[in-house]
Amino acid sequence: MPGESTGAAAPDAPRPGRTRRRMRLASARISRLATSYAFSSLTRRILVLNLAGLIALVSGILYLNQFRAGLIDARVSSLLTQGEIIAGAIAASATVETDAITIDPDKLLQLQAGGTPPGLDENPQSLDFPINPERVAPILRRLISPTRTRARIYDRDGSMLLDSRFFYSRGQVLRFDLPPPDRGGDGIVGRWWSELKFWFRRGDLAVYEERASSDGKGYPEVATALGGAPASVVRVNEHGELIVSVAVPVQRFRSVVGALLLSTQGGDIDTIVEAERLAIVRVFGIAAAVMAVLSILLAGTIAAPLRRLAASADRVRRGAKTRGEIPEFADRQDEIGNLARSFREMTNALFNRIEAIERFAADVAHELKNPLTSLRSAVETLPLAKSDASRARLLEIIQHDVRRLDRLITDISDASRLDAELAREDSAPVDVASLLEGVVRLANDMGREGAASVSLVLRETDRRKLRIIGHDSRLGQVVNNLIDNARSFSPPGGTVTVTASRRDGEVRIVVDDEGPGIRPDAIERIFERFYTDRPDGESFGNNSGLGLSISRQIVEAHRGTIAATNRHDPKDPDKVLGARFVVTLPAEQ
Repeated sequence: MPGESTGAAAPDAPRPGRTRRRMRLASARISRLATSYAFSSLTRRILVLNLAGLIALVSGILYLNQFRAGLIDARVSSLLTQGEIIAGAIAASATVETDAITIDPDKLLQLQAGGTPPGLDENPQSLDFPINPERVAPILRRLISPTRTRARIYDRDGSMLLDSRFFYSRGQVLRFDLPPPDRGGDGIVGRWWSELKFWFRRGDLAVYEERASSDGKGYPEVATALGGAPASVVRVNEHGELIVSVAVPVQRFRSVVGALLLSTQGGDIDTIVEAERLAIVRVFGIAAAVMAVLSILLAGTIAAPLRRLAASADRVRRGAKTRGEIPEFADRQDEIGNLARSFREMTNALFNRIEAIERFAADVAHELKNPLTSLRSAVETLPLAKSDASRARLLEIIQHDVRRLDRLITDISDASRLDAELAREDSAPVDVASLLEGVVRLANDMGREGAASVSLVLRETDRRKLRIIGHDSRLGQVVNNLIDNARSFSPPGGTVTVTASRRDGEVRIVVDDEGPGIRPDAIERIFERFYTDRPDGESFGNNSGLGLSISRQIVEAHRGTIAATNRHDPKDPDKVLGARFVVTLPAEQ
């Protein structure tokens, strides 16, 4: 009704606490999935290995690249060209005027009365034209100002006349450049980096030292230039920065009147190199990011299927009584797909073996229960027998059941350890002709009186064609079981024929008898465990029904086949001449 309060939330209204819990659970699930997918052990290994190769490549590029050497060569060539131009300008406009001789007035005041100025003699070629700083300074200023190059001019004695850092003329300061700021502001990391560069480079390069103005010849390139030849030197300063110096002679009429020294500022070349290396590092960062993503995707295509296979294997292990489903990955034709198919086949074979063992155990229990029940009844009835004939009959039943149990237990033991023996023993070449000859000879020698004889027919003249890879003792057991089975159905005085031949890369062993043949509905069942279909008149319990089953197990372990059929009279197709067992085994290549 209007105005009434229900006092409780609607049943379908969402609760804030429950919503938050669901969000936390979903977030935790996504986090676990991302962690297990992107940061699994396999993913980390692939990522680390790929990045390690990329880092090694980039490190080699940064360490062995020729950019710095090429930059230094280019700078040396540029400074040489620039120095020659400036030296030519100085020599042309600052040392001599047309039809005039320039004499240094300072030196003229030093002469004694009647003396001759130095360099002034009768030979005009020997005239000395000194460099005038007042005339050189404006020219040098105009040529050097657009660049960051430092220029110094030395006279023939190695004394510095001009320095572009501070131009002067007769004590008048024209320009004064402040020194670079204190490097202490770079911080500890900057100082360490400078010291590290200086330590690495001082082994290959000379250390730059600022010399006095009168010690210009202390620079090897200046001394060489004063000798008339240009020279260049690459040095490193205390901050680990490269300094390229080029000295060219200032000549007038083939006479060296001084030297021009051009040098780069500290850090000019390093800045360019660092910019180039920074570009390489940026490219490396992009490549590393792309490689990391590709590595994670690659690892996902490997780790995710392996994780699914491992989870399926765990489910199979935990639920051994239920057939677990193994992922197939049918669309993958690589090793992962092969592994998945192998896992499926292994799991199917495992469960088939488990089911076979369970059926075998059930069959064994059933087959043992019958003689035990009969034996128990005979033992319980024996004390109640009143006549000797009854007691003798009961004792005969007891002995028959004991023999039957012994035969069953022997055959069951042989069948149960057959797979283990075939797996442990190594296969070897087997001469089928010699094997059949030995089995047939033994069967004829050990046969009961009146039993059917055994004959052998070899359809290959070359006995080497009748060779296979396998276990001769177990193959002999197969042939012996087939001969015993054929004899039990053949009439007295009959013949069991064993034929060996080769066809299409396979060795065929055929055992024919002259018995009544096999009932059509029993042709497939005769290979089942404990199945018996004996001739009329044969006593019950003389066969365990495991002989043909064991034979098929041995033949299939050799990658062969065994089949049973009836032989018919060519003239009368309805007339059965006997049973035929055909064993086909792969021949030795």
